Amino acid sequence: MTDLNSLKYTAEHEWIAMDGDVATVGITDYAADKLGDVVFVELPAVDSGVSAGQVVGEIESTKSVGELYAPLTGDVVGVNEAVVDDPSLVNSDPYGDGWLIKLRIDGSAPAELLDREAYVALTGGEE
Repeated sequence: MTDLNSLKYTAEHEWIAMDGDVATVGITDYAADKLGDVVFVELPAVDSGVSAGQVVGEIESTKSVGELYAPLTGDVVGVNEAVVDDPSLVNSDPYGDGWLIKLRIDGSAPAELLDREAYVALTGGEE
């Protein structure tokens, strides 16, 4: 199990795990729950450059379609093909096997990223 307190979060309900200059990105359990059963995931191409705030993918569920935003600026160095093949991983293991993309970031993480306490406050206390 990932230590949720070690992650950073965005107001768009994404989590970020930093390992040096590589950020692993996924959507939170809160977002996965609100989406419902995820049935389709579209991710950016490896080696594509992304800018923070840019739409880089799509997550479709039985309830709605959500956009995946790049939380940081950098280059896509990995995508989770397992999630493309089995989108239900986003629901069953959002902080583990359900990760979405890996970015090699340009510079440091922006200050507007949230810690776990701030993210839980943003969601009204729902985890």
